[in-house]
Amino acid sequence: MKLQTNHLTKQFGAKTAVDDLSLTLTTGVYGLLGANGAGKTTLMRLLCGLQTPSSGEITLNGQRIAALGENYRSLLGYLPQHFAYYPDFSALDFLLYLAALKGLRETTARKRARELLKAVGLSEQTNHKIKTFSGGMKQRLGIAQALLGAPRILILDEPTAGLDPKERVRFRNLISAFSKDRIVILSTHIVSDVEFIAEEILMMKAGQIVQAGNPQEITAEIDGNVWEFVVPTARAEEYAAAFNTSNLRNTGSNATVLRVIADRPPVQNAVRVRPNLEDLYLFYFKGGTDR
Repeated sequence: MKLQTNHLTKQFGAKTAVDDLSLTLTTGVYGLLGANGAGKTTLMRLLCGLQTPSSGEITLNGQRIAALGENYRSLLGYLPQHFAYYPDFSALDFLLYLAALKGLRETTARKRARELLKAVGLSEQTNHKIKTFSGGMKQRLGIAQALLGAPRILILDEPTAGLDPKERVRFRNLISAFSKDRIVILSTHIVSDVEFIAEEILMMKAGQIVQAGNPQEITAEIDGNVWEFVVPTARAEEYAAAFNTSNLRNTGSNATVLRVIADRPPVQNAVRVRPNLEDLYLFYFKGGTDR
């Protein structure tokens, strides 16, 4: 399976949300990283056929998705950034309703719905009305509905918003197990959401992909530009404001370890360390290195 964008552009008046983007996606998990406003949601809506490109095209195995129509949509699972639901439906009834819209047989739908509710940790809330759910529970239900039709192409926009750390781990395990022989695109601005499950990172800025590759490959760009050093805790905020700081870690002895992206040692006692994905994210979205 090969999903491609060819010189894909989407404009909203004078603003270009997706800018002449050519991209090839095959089976695997892709982490789409970018700050708010980078164009991630627009790209995902274009891939789902919910918006029409201003120019360029999207193809699946060489065929335009616009021409494939329902045959393409039947392969999709989608969780939008703002998940809509019917508050007076129970979790099970909501999934069965969506399954009917997808054309699933009732016996298959009922079995699949219960399996997914268990997988996302909602089996005890099967018959509870959605309006009684917390934000995290609603988000887990949204993930379940995206997986309902066993889609070959799964597109998730900010899927872990509102999930606690335990739920995030459950989500990562679920996606890892589901992703075999499928295309999974996970959009977020939270690096940890994709760091452990994405086989390829797509870093998006101003409507373009500025980096693509596995985490080890793309972090090599800033190898040699990440430093750690210790400062008095009382002055930690002062130092953090002066540099492109990716992390602060208190040692418990009135000292704080700062992690900084800079093209030379930020202070005399700085030690060079191996970069990670969060460092690279800050390099692109918080002004590069500090000189």
